[in-house]
Amino acid sequence: MPKLTQQSQLGPITLVEENAAIVALDWGGDGSDETTLLAEAHRQLAAYFSHDLTNFDLPLAPKASPTLQRFLDALIAIPFGETKTYGEIARETGLSAQAAGQACGANPIAIIIPCHRVLGTGNLGGFSARGGIETKVALLKHEGSASLLI
Repeated sequence: MPKLTQQSQLGPITLVEENAAIVALDWGGDGSDETTLLAEAHRQLAAYFSHDLTNFDLPLAPKASPTLQRFLDALIAIPFGETKTYGEIARETGLSAQAAGQACGANPIAIIIPCHRVLGTGNLGGFSARGGIETKVALLKHEGSASLLI
């Protein structure tokens, strides 16, 4: 599988391609396979971080069960700068709030599939990516959701 690593405001990010779709975003790494898709995905990430892009337009194929895919689709539907709670997403997808939290942690394409936009009721909830909750806060601030943190 081709992998390409580039620097971001959050450190090195590696994107993984399989069958002409993005299948994973990894924190760190040393991929150097520059395919057209991986270059475009990194271009879109750079545009996101420079406030020039709010919606990614990439073919995604996360390795996911039908239930996890339904959950990931619900995450993609949360607009830039907005958030939902684990409970709200759970009701939309027919999962328990605990299962919704676990599904967030299983998201293989963080940022592009915006699990950082899901919060606990009255708290930030968790974030399993590199940097943990600090990374989640940085992404929420980037999207203008900082007022939620006060």
